[in-house]
Amino acid sequence: MRSLIQIAEYISNHSVMQSFKQLARKLKQETYAVYLASIDRRLPWYTRTIAAIIVAYAFSPIDLIPDFIPVIGYLDDLLIVPLGIWLVLKMIPPHILSECREKAAVEIADKKPINWVAAGVIIAIWFLLGILAAIWVGGLLKQNLSVK
Repeated sequence: MRSLIQIAEYISNHSVMQSFKQLARKLKQETYAVYLASIDRRLPWYTRTIAAIIVAYAFSPIDLIPDFIPVIGYLDDLLIVPLGIWLVLKMIPPHILSECREKAAVEIADKKPINWVAAGVIIAIWFLLGILAAIWVGGLLKQNLSVK
C-alpha cells in the first residue's frame, strides 16, 4: 500500500503530470474563449453556430461515444473536442480571438465563468433531443407492430 502512495506522489509531482495539468488549463481557457466568441455578433452566424455546438458538446455530460466503452470511450474527449476547438479557432479572426482570450483569462482568474443561461440552453437541447428520440422510437415500434 505504501508503494502505491509513493507512486501516486511521484506521478503527481512529475513534470509529465504538470504538463497535462497545464494543457488542461489551456484547453479550459480556449474553450471559454470559444464560448465568448460564440456570442460575439461580429462573427458570421455559421462560425458562432459551430462554436456554440463545440462548446455545448465540450461541457455536456453526454458523450458521442460513452466513456464506459474501453479506450474509444475517451476518444471523443481526447480528439473530437480539441479538434473542434482548433477548427473554430481557425475560423475566428485574430483580433476577435485575442479579445476573447483576454476576457477568458480574466474571468477564469476571477473564478466567474458560470453561465446559467448557457447551461439551461444545453439542458433544453438535450431534453428536446430526448423527446425527439422517444417519438422516433415510438414511431418505429408502431410501424413494426402494424406490419405483423
